[in-house]
Amino acid sequence: MGFNGAKKPKRPARGGIVTALDVGSTKVCCVIARMEEPGSLRVIGVGHQIATGIRAGTIIDMEAAETSIGAAVHAAEQMAGETVHDVVVNLSMGHPRSHAFTATVPVSGQEVTEGDIRRAMAHARTLQAGPDQALIHTIPLGFTLDGSRGIRDPKGMSGHTLGAQLHVVTAAAGAIRTLHACIARCHLNIESIVVSPFASGLACLVEDEMEMGAACVDIGGGGTTISIFAEGNLVWTGFVPLGGRHVTNDIAHGLATPLVHAERLKVLYGSARVNPADEREMIEVPQIGEDERSGSSTASHPRSFLVSIIQARMEEIFEEVRSAIEQSGHSQLVGRRVVLTGGASQLPNTREMAAPILDKQVRIARPTRIAGLNEAHGGPAFSTVAGLLLHAVRNPTELMVTGQEAVASTGLLGRVGLWLRENL
Repeated sequence: MGFNGAKKPKRPARGGIVTALDVGSTKVCCVIARMEEPGSLRVIGVGHQIATGIRAGTIIDMEAAETSIGAAVHAAEQMAGETVHDVVVNLSMGHPRSHAFTATVPVSGQEVTEGDIRRAMAHARTLQAGPDQALIHTIPLGFTLDGSRGIRDPKGMSGHTLGAQLHVVTAAAGAIRTLHACIARCHLNIESIVVSPFASGLACLVEDEMEMGAACVDIGGGGTTISIFAEGNLVWTGFVPLGGRHVTNDIAHGLATPLVHAERLKVLYGSARVNPADEREMIEVPQIGEDERSGSSTASHPRSFLVSIIQARMEEIFEEVRSAIEQSGHSQLVGRRVVLTGGASQLPNTREMAAPILDKQVRIARPTRIAGLNEAHGGPAFSTVAGLLLHAVRNPTELMVTGQEAVASTGLLGRVGLWLRENL
C-alpha cells in the first residue's frame, strides 16, 4: 500500500476494541470488534436500527437520528458486554468531493525524513476547496524528488525538493458539525471519519483489484457511492443521488401501494430484469387507503409489471454510475473491473444488468475480511460498516484526520492550529 509517512493515530492493542458506526439513510448499524492480532479483528457485538431523521444521507431531524444511533449502539454494547466511548463513523452527507492536489516543499536535510513527508502532505490543509469545506482525507498517490517521478516512498532518499501528488477529499463543514453534534448527544466521541465509498472499497475489493485498478459501486438506500482504487490507493470518490429507496418509491407510486408493502414486494418478487415467466405469475398488491378487511383491499398484477418498474430505475442508476466514472478522469484506471455491493445490489439479475451498461466485468461482493460477522450481518448491505473497522486498524497511507480536527478545520484559526500540530 505504499509508504507510511502519515502521523500515526492511536491504534488498538491486542485485546482492545474498535467500534464502527454506519449512519445510513435506511439503517444505522454499529459493530464492535476486538483486536486479536495486528490488523485482525473479530466481531463481538452488532446492533442495527431502522434509520429515522435521516434522508438521502442528510440528518433532517436531530432527535430522531439520535434515537436511531443510540438504539443501534446500545444493542451492540449489550451483545458485546462492553461500553464504548469512541467510534469510527462514515460520512455520506455533506456532498464529499475528490480533489487532485500537488504540494512541493524543500527537503530539510540531506535525506528525506518522515517530517518532510508530513510537511508536504500538510499543505493539503491550505486547499481552498470552498468557503465551507472541511478536510476529510489526504491520500498520497506518489512523490517526486528533484523532478524524478513515480516514487512511492521517498524516505531516506537524497534530494532538495520533495513533491507529493495528493488525493484530497473534502465535505461540507456544516454537515460534519451536525453529524458530530448528533453523535455527541449519544455520549460518543468521533475517533475518525471515513467517507462511505472509501470504507465500502476497503471491505469489498481484494488486494489485486486495488493494485491493478477497479471501481467499487455501493448501491445504498438513499444513494449510490463510487470509489476508484489504483496502485493500492483510493484515487477518486463519487456519488449518485439514486438508490434502493428510490426503487421502493417507484413501486409504491406505480402499484398504488404503501411504502412498507412496496419494500416487501421488492424483496420477495423483485428483479433487475424482466424475463418471460414473469408475465404468467400474478402477485397480490395491497392498495393504499383500502380496508384490509374488505375484499377490495388488494389488486392483482403480473410480476412483470413490478419488475419493469424496478428495471427502469436500476437502469437509470447504472447509467448515472457509468457517466460519473467517465467524467471522473480515472475511467482508464478502472480497467475492466467493477465490484457491486450495498443492499440494492442483492436484487436478482443486478450483475447481469450492470455488466453491459457499464461495459465492465462485474461481480457482487460482500465483506470477507472481518471474522465473526454472521450471515445476517455479513451481506453486501454491511460493507460500509465492515470497511470502517478495516480502516481503523489498517496501516495508514494517509494524513489522518480525527473527528475533532474535521470540525476544527473549517476556520482560519482552526487550519493554523492543525498545521502547527502537524509541523511542530
